[in-house]
Parts: sequence; structure tokens; C-alpha cells
Amino acid sequence: MALPMRNNLKHFPRFIQKLNSPEAPRSGRVFSGIQPTGVPHLGNYLGALENWVSLQDQYPSVLYSIVDLHSITQPQDPTQLKSNILDMAASLLACGINPEKAILFQQSQVSEHAELSWILGCLTSMPRLRHLPQWKMKSKVKNEGSVGLYTYPVLQAADILLYRSTHVPVGEDQVQHLELAQDLARIFNNRYGELFPEPCALLSTRKVKSLRDASAKMSKSDPQTMATISVTDTPDDIALKIRRAVTDFTSEVTFDPETRPGVSNLVNIHAAVAMISVQEAVSQARGLDTGAYKKLVSEAVIQRLTPIREEIERLRSDRAHLERVLAQGTCRARELAAPVLAEVRRRVGFC
Repeated sequence: MALPMRNNLKHFPRFIQKLNSPEAPRSGRVFSGIQPTGVPHLGNYLGALENWVSLQDQYPSVLYSIVDLHSITQPQDPTQLKSNILDMAASLLACGINPEKAILFQQSQVSEHAELSWILGCLTSMPRLRHLPQWKMKSKVKNEGSVGLYTYPVLQAADILLYRSTHVPVGEDQVQHLELAQDLARIFNNRYGELFPEPCALLSTRKVKSLRDASAKMSKSDPQTMATISVTDTPDDIALKIRRAVTDFTSEVTFDPETRPGVSNLVNIHAAVAMISVQEAVSQARGLDTGAYKKLVSEAVIQRLTPIREEIERLRSDRAHLERVLAQGTCRARELAAPVLAEVRRRVGFC
């Protein structure tokens, strides 16, 4: 039976580390996945992918998966899904993922993920899953959810444990799902003998908010087209979206997320894309009203995203190259996954 859910993160500091902290270890294995929703948006890039790129040089073994099995918990058009997988591969490569440093692969092509998920699911209680945020949020929107959506976190745990991963870069909204992976590692080890390490969270605290509602995260599913900047947006599109970003009636640029969330979101974006501190971003805005500052932010975003957009366009034109990169990554991932699953099968009693 699963252990009780841990709600207070401060009680578990050994399982959570800040990304890019000087204390971060340089040994172990990193795993993370991203759904094939097409091209990432600015929030994906600054909140996750930029960190993924830096982790390639910090750890000796790194795996990044395009998690297409997770994506079908929501209805998908098969043709569009195939296209989205390659678009995501192109985007990850353009953002700086290097297949020689990290294993980049398509989840569904490594069947060991699904088999380990079934085995771990048999160690997981239904009440444990019912309280996880993915189910509570999405099933509430849909009124009811699929079995796949309900067991989604178990597959997430299998993704991580299959490679005996030690570190997982996550946002704060995914910490409870990682705790399930930690619990399942412990449950399996207690029942069948020590095999899986309990993975630590590499916590990313950078959050990019919607340009139309700074109380919500930037999201591709946002119905307001002006709310989200895609990494493939043209300079004109970026400038228009930032010009229409919701701020307030105070012209001076200050950083106060509680009372001035819209302006503070722009400051955060400016600081992140220009690779400067929030304080430096505010200093650069001195003497500018919010309208003029939006132009400064636009220029910084355009400068950062233009090379990525151009590289995505180039990679999209070479479908065979993208398929080859994923196929090579799949072979390397299987080499790691197969012996782990074979040992799991032996311990469970299948062979």
C-alpha cells in the first residue's frame, strides 16, 4: 500500500534542490519528459527547457523524453500527433538539446515504460491517486476522466524509475507527482529488495504568467491568442502581444508581484530573456513608462527567440533527420531500460 501523501514540502529538503544551485551534485542521472503539444511557448522555454540545456553539462547521464503516451490521456488526432512529436523534437534541438550529450527519445517506442507502469500500478492505492493534482484538476474540467488520466502519475513514476533516475527537473505543480515516484521506489524496494533510488526534485522556480491574466500561468491552451508567446512567433507577433499585455494605470515600472502582477510579469520575462537580474531589469526601465518599457521587453524577447525560431524552421524541413535523431535516442534508451525491467520481472516472479 502506498505511503501517506506528503503535503508540506519544507519537511523534505533532501528530496528537493534548486536548479543551478552551487550545492547541486554532479553525479547521478537526470530524467524529464515533455508532452508533444507542438511548438513550446515562452513559459516552457524559460521555465523548463533552458534548464534542460544547462543540465546536459552538469550531469553525466541525461535523458529527455517526448512523452506521447501521456498525451493520449486527452483526445488526439493521429496525424496531428505525429506532426507534433516531430515539431517537439525540432523545438528541443533548436533550444539547445544536444543528442550527443543527452538521450532524446520518443516514450512510446520504449515499451518497457508501459510494462513497468502496470507493475507499479499494482503497488499503488486508488486513494493515493485520487488526491493528486492532475486528476483533481482535469477530471473536474471534464466532469469525469479516463482510466489513463487517473493512472497518469503511475506512468510518470515508471518513466523516472525505469532508468533508475536520481534527479528530475520539475515545477512546483509536479512535486506531488514526483513524491509518488519516491514512494513507489521505496515500496518496491521494501517488498522486492533494493533496486530503485528515490529521485530528488530539481525545482525550477521561474514562472512566466499569461500576458492577459498575470494570475495564471502562460499556457498553450489559453483561449486568448494574445496571452501566450510561442517560440516560433514572428517579431511582429511578439511585439503585438507584449504591447497588448495587461498592466495597470501606474506608468512607472516597478517589481511587485502582489500589487502589480502584470508589470512584474514583464520584468520577469525581460530579466529571464536578457539573462540579467530583476533588479537590473528594473534599473534599465528607469525613466520609461510602461508603454516604452514594453518595447524594450519586446526587443529582448525577439533577440532571444529569433535564432530558435529560425533553427526550428530549418529542422522542420528535414523530417528524416528528426526521425533519425529520435530513433537513435530510442535505441540508447532501450539499452538502459531493458536490463532494469528484466531485473524487475525477475524479482516480481515473472521469470
